[in-house]
Amino acid sequence: MYVCVCKAVTDKQIKSAIENGHCSRKHLNQCLGVGSVCGKCSRHVKQILDESHAEQQLMPQAAFA
Repeated sequence: MYVCVCKAVTDKQIKSAIENGHCSRKHLNQCLGVGSVCGKCSRHVKQILDESHAEQQLMPQAAFA
């Protein structure tokens, strides 16, 4: 699904960038350009970041369960 229409960036591209170490909106802006034109995607980008961070925090715990 397109998250940033201005830069034609999808949620998959954002998730891939997060997996590759771009772990803040600033880094995603520099890498993909999200949030750099109209800014309407910023809330959704933050949501994807928050979900990814939550998943990363649960993964080590799941390995020991």
